[in-house]
Amino acid sequence: MPAPAVHRTSHRIEVAAPAGVVYGFIADAERWPLFCAPNVYVEQLDLEGPEQRLRMWALNSDGMTSWVTRRTLDPASCRIEFRHEAGPGAMQGMHGVWNVEPLPGGSSALTLVREFAAADDRLPAHPLDDAVIRRHMADLKRHTESRPVLDELILTVEHAVRVDGPAELVYGFLYRAGAWTGGIPGLKEVRLDEDVPGIQRVRTTAEGAEQSRAVRLCFPGAGLIVYSLTEPPALIAGQAGEWSVEPDPTGVSVRVRHQVVLNARNVARVLGEDADLSDARRHVRETITRDSAALLRLARRHAEDAAGALGLPVPGMS
Repeated sequence: MPAPAVHRTSHRIEVAAPAGVVYGFIADAERWPLFCAPNVYVEQLDLEGPEQRLRMWALNSDGMTSWVTRRTLDPASCRIEFRHEAGPGAMQGMHGVWNVEPLPGGSSALTLVREFAAADDRLPAHPLDDAVIRRHMADLKRHTESRPVLDELILTVEHAVRVDGPAELVYGFLYRAGAWTGGIPGLKEVRLDEDVPGIQRVRTTAEGAEQSRAVRLCFPGAGLIVYSLTEPPALIAGQAGEWSVEPDPTGVSVRVRHQVVLNARNVARVLGEDADLSDARRHVRETITRDSAALLRLARRHAEDAAGALGLPVPGMS
């Protein structure tokens, strides 16, 4: 039986930023869901010296795909080699390299080369999804080129509450996003679609008819829900985060973390000609803080009321 043919793809883009800056974005894969929309979640499994092992979830033209990759980081050469340990069955031995080369004038050339064999010698659609690769690299280019003001564009919002009720009830409420409508100020509608258990597409409509879309990955065994916005509202260029439900002998801690990259180009259009980036930071932070706190209050009330109605014992009390 002949060996499957090896296929090779190559993508290149020039970036108006130093090679070290571009390399840093490639190396920090755990933040890709915030900066690069096709990526939904990246979990670091192992890290030993220059060797890094990650589980990655990303969207492509066929839906959600997940794989484990091992990467070798070489900051001196601005080069990262990778090889997939597990992934879609149609691919065999996917491996490749990210390479950043300095160009005259302080710019860089970013190249992604991939090689793999295809089962039955048929090319699967998802590893050759050029539109996804182009969007990923374009996002990297945009954010690295905005590095002088990037710290001003990024903000983080975190909340935590204690709940006197079972973790399962809290997690169940957060899982059923369609039940949130009516309890969060400014939130007009939430639509949830879940064709595959644990993979959710959520569309929210705020007052004023502004919409956003997100993908959520749900891990009930870990008490974790992660998300990434695929279509953010006008003031946001990227957003990702997670909810975690952590039981202990005295109750349940519910924590939420949102990370946001602002879209500076839309500040004047949304907030008025006199608005600046500080106004956008304040507006987005206040909105997310308000809505996030309201959601956690709803989750706590739901769990505690349901526990009381069912006559369930409250953790830490007898």
